[in-house]
Amino acid sequence: MARITRERAERIAKAHACERCGEYSYKRVTVTPASKSQQDSLKVMWQALKVCGVCGTQQELGIAADGDIVYVG
Repeated sequence: MARITRERAERIAKAHACERCGEYSYKRVTVTPASKSQQDSLKVMWQALKVCGVCGTQQELGIAADGDIVYVG
């Protein structure tokens, strides 16, 4: 299975619209490696934390090794 880089995971996270207002503008996007438990249970490689630049909603995304978004919370 191909593994995506941190930079690619960040682009994927930025390309996902805010769940609340639908905008693509973010104050902050932080991508970190997923914890071992998340990797094992959810098959997530990267975890992205985002703060919407329009409505201020904080979101968390789980990104799989192939670039698919596994969860949004």
